[in-house]
Amino acid sequence: MKQYEAVVRVMEDNGGYATLNYLNDNVLKIRGVNWETKTPYASIRRIVQDSRFFFKIKPGLWALKSHKDRLPSNVLNIIKESKTPIEKEQKFTHYYYQGILAEVGILHNYKTFIPPQDRNKPFLNKQLKDVSNIERLPLFTYPKIINSIKSIDVIWINERNFPDSVFEVEHSTDFKNSLNKFYELIDFNIQMFIVSDNRRKSQFDSVLKFSIYSNLKERVKFCDYETLGEYYSNPYQIKNLFKK
Repeated sequence: MKQYEAVVRVMEDNGGYATLNYLNDNVLKIRGVNWETKTPYASIRRIVQDSRFFFKIKPGLWALKSHKDRLPSNVLNIIKESKTPIEKEQKFTHYYYQGILAEVGILHNYKTFIPPQDRNKPFLNKQLKDVSNIERLPLFTYPKIINSIKSIDVIWINERNFPDSVFEVEHSTDFKNSLNKFYELIDFNIQMFIVSDNRRKSQFDSVLKFSIYSNLKERVKFCDYETLGEYYSNPYQIKNLFKK
């Protein structure tokens, strides 16, 4: 069996699509394939870029051209949203990146929290509750602060039950609501990330310059979708993205 045929088989068995992380976990299990390389994950990333067989849905998410019209509804919704202007709310795109962030947190042995109002939202062929492993935030501080931050999109909790990192996915809004939530955590040693389209980086920088956010200016980092997708595809080689 050829290498690309192994990738095709794994995608077919998964409904015609797969994340790169899923491919990395499953393609090498296919017997009868000779990879002859020390970097098979790089080979998989190269293979899915062959436009004869595959197409890219979102960073880190690929599908078979042969299945383009019969993909699961949640995946088709993401494709449909990709054709709409960035200024419009794209809820399935939002859920996709929430799910990625939760899965990466679990890979790094964090407890991952997703707000109750989002837990039943779709993430590919699952729900977001399937990729988070705690239902309530630990009471690490005053109830007022807990109530203010419990709507943050994804929170990674360390082994001592303190937040390690917080993430807000901002596809179309003006970043202020997310920054206001982060401000409640200013007294804690917590990493703070805004995840958005790279085309919105200049808008993020402009908002962060407001004097009201001066204490957050050096604390909050911007992560674009492409970088997150690359990290999700190989979270153990790109070690510095979400590390203090």
